[in-house]
Amino acid sequence: MLAPMEGVTDYPMRRFMTERGGFTHCVSEFLRVSQEVPPKRTYREFMPELLQGARTDSGTLVQLQLLGGDASRLAEAAVLACELGSPGIDLNFGCPAPTVNRHDGGATLLKHPQRIREIVTAVRAAVPPHLPVSAKMRLGWDGIDAIFENAAMAAEGGASWVTIHARTRMAAYQPPVFWSQIGKVRRELAGLPVVANGDIWTLDDFHRCRDESGCEHFMLGRGALANPDMVHAIASELGLPSVPGVPESTPLTREAWAPLVLRFIDISLEYFPVSSAVLSRCKQWIRIAERNRGLGWFDEIKRLESLDELRAYFGGPHLLVQERVMDA
Repeated sequence: MLAPMEGVTDYPMRRFMTERGGFTHCVSEFLRVSQEVPPKRTYREFMPELLQGARTDSGTLVQLQLLGGDASRLAEAAVLACELGSPGIDLNFGCPAPTVNRHDGGATLLKHPQRIREIVTAVRAAVPPHLPVSAKMRLGWDGIDAIFENAAMAAEGGASWVTIHARTRMAAYQPPVFWSQIGKVRRELAGLPVVANGDIWTLDDFHRCRDESGCEHFMLGRGALANPDMVHAIASELGLPSVPGVPESTPLTREAWAPLVLRFIDISLEYFPVSSAVLSRCKQWIRIAERNRGLGWFDEIKRLESLDELRAYFGGPHLLVQERVMDA
């Protein structure tokens, strides 16, 4: 699965990552449900795949994720999402962002296991029974043992599967990662599918995660963005369709990244209203790879001030981008 990452794995990135093969499933960024259920237009703007059978252009299924703390409103929002075509609902109990947590969303619910059960139960009862309702969570707020009760509450509420990021909220994205804890939860849940997530940067990381967790299902986020070819190696080892001949690790050279960045630019220009937004998203993506793999040439990228400069840096043709005005 391609992980939901707020402001990162949006529609253009989902389209880009899935057209390269390897992924079998995506979860959207979270749609916040606070004081009222969002209108239909918001769902479609947020997850454009709803207009094409809830699949990316290459046919990969996308499941909508909801975030909030009010069980009844989340249930209403889930019903509307499914009516609009979402093939299921994922519930966010893991976002570590302080602004989200201060407003009764994401990982703050890990401190209230009974509320997790209440939310999952309400959404499960509201959503058509043939559609899955899943939960994504961290190991706990500040301790790794809270996951046992929280995952059990999600299971009692009727979750179809649970995705576990192997860190606490307080740890954010800092090491260490506790894949073995996911394995203990998987054994306690006795048959409920568990998806392992967190710190899979290389094929060796995948092997260790699989060995320690015993999982058959995996969710890749930053690791897939920093190392786009790795997903093919993992898919192959899992017996899933993959592209033959792709290296298990994307080379660190500018030449290797050039076709990736240029393709992502082309996709993004169809979605973002201004070229500066595309430039920002490209830098954001490459920064993830730089921080975790050390590309070496990111300092040159940082100084570029226009999308044409970025295209030229990667050997692409000059393209005068006409700024588009968004519809009212």
